[in-house]
Amino acid sequence: MSGSSTVAVHADRDLHPSRAVAPPIYRTAAFWAEDAQQFARAAVDRRGRDFYTRFGNPNHAQVAAVVAELEHTEAAMVTASGMAALTTAVLALVSAGDHVIGQRSTYGGTASVLLNLLPRLGVSTTQVDQTDPEAFEQALTPRTRLILLESPSNPLLQITDLRAVADLARAHDVLTMADNTFATPMNQRPADFGIDLVWHSATKYLNGHSDVSAGVLAGPARILDRIWDVALLTGAVLGPFDAWLLLRGLRTLPLRMPRHNVNGQALAEALHEHPAVARVHYPGLATHPQHALAAGQMSGFGGVLGIELASGFEAADAFLGRLRHARRSASLGGVETLAVHPASMWRGMLSEEHIAASGVPLGLVRLAAGIEDTADLVADALAALPCNAFVEELTR
Repeated sequence: MSGSSTVAVHADRDLHPSRAVAPPIYRTAAFWAEDAQQFARAAVDRRGRDFYTRFGNPNHAQVAAVVAELEHTEAAMVTASGMAALTTAVLALVSAGDHVIGQRSTYGGTASVLLNLLPRLGVSTTQVDQTDPEAFEQALTPRTRLILLESPSNPLLQITDLRAVADLARAHDVLTMADNTFATPMNQRPADFGIDLVWHSATKYLNGHSDVSAGVLAGPARILDRIWDVALLTGAVLGPFDAWLLLRGLRTLPLRMPRHNVNGQALAEALHEHPAVARVHYPGLATHPQHALAAGQMSGFGGVLGIELASGFEAADAFLGRLRHARRSASLGGVETLAVHPASMWRGMLSEEHIAASGVPLGLVRLAAGIEDTADLVADALAALPCNAFVEELTR
C-alpha cells in the first residue's frame, strides 16, 4: 500500500480525462453522449462524472478517489459543505419513527440537527456522554438506526472509543457515522476501527487554505449510493472550481498536518500550567483524562485545543483581542491560526439551555493552530494571557 503523500498526489490519476499534469476544471453544467445507450448509462451512474454536474463531475470524482483511499474506505462523495454531508446522509438513512444517538459534546451544527431538525421530522434523538462507551448501549432502542460520533469533539476535545461503539452498533445492526474533521485521515481513520461512514467539513484541514466550502462523505459504496440518491434531491452540489481547489489542498494534506500537530502540542504544553489558564483541553497532553485512548486510535493529536481561561467570559474575549497572529474566526484548519470564543458564537445558534447542556465553559477559547513558526505562536499566546497583559500595563 502506498504512503499518504503518494496517495494524495496520485490516487485520482486514472480519473484524469485529459493528459494535463494539473487536472482541468470542468466548469460545465452538462455533458453530451455519443448515443442513446451511453446517455442512459450515464444517467444512472451513481456518483458519476459525465452526465450532469448535480449528478457528478470529473473534479468531484477526483476528490472522492483521493479521500476514499486516504480514509481506507471503498468510496467517497462530495457535497457543498460539511453540514450538507451530514444532513444529506441523515435524511437518507433515517425515517420518521426512527431513533438517532449523538454526543453531548459535539459541533453546534450537529447538535442543531439532533435537537431541532430531526425531531421536526418525527425522528427521536438521544445525546450521551461519549466518554462512557456504556452510555451508547444504554441509549439504544429497537428503533435506533444511526449513531453520530465526533472524535476529538468540538470544542472540548473529548475522545470517543470508536472501536467500542462500532462493535456495539454492528451487534445491533445500527449504522455509525464519525465526524473526522479535527483529526483528518492523517491522524485517525475511523473506518479502521469499524465505523461505517466518515464525514468531514472539507472546508477545514482537507482543503487547508480557507478558500473553499465543501463536505465529504466516505464509506461503503452501497451506503453512499443511498445518500447520493437523496443528494440529487437536496441539490447541495459542490461547484467544479471548489472541487478543484479542494483537490489541490488535498495534495499537501500529508505535509501540513504534521506541522499542525506540532503547533497544537506546543501550545497545549506551554499553556496548561499557566496561572491564567484553568484548563487546557487537548488529547495530546498526558493530563488529558482520555490521553491513553487518544494515543491508541490517533497517530497525531491535531492543531485544535480548548483553552479555559480562569477568569471566565470576559477574560476569554479579551484574550482573543490581544492575540497578534491568531485571527478571530469561526473556522479552522487553514494555514493560518484562528481562534474563537464558542460561548459567544453559539448564542446565535443554540439556546442558553442547550449551551449549558453542552458543558462548554463560558471562558473557553478554541484555538486552531496554523502552520506558522511554533515559537511565534507560543510567544503570542503567552503574551495575550490576562496576567501577562496586566504586568505590561503596570510597566508602561
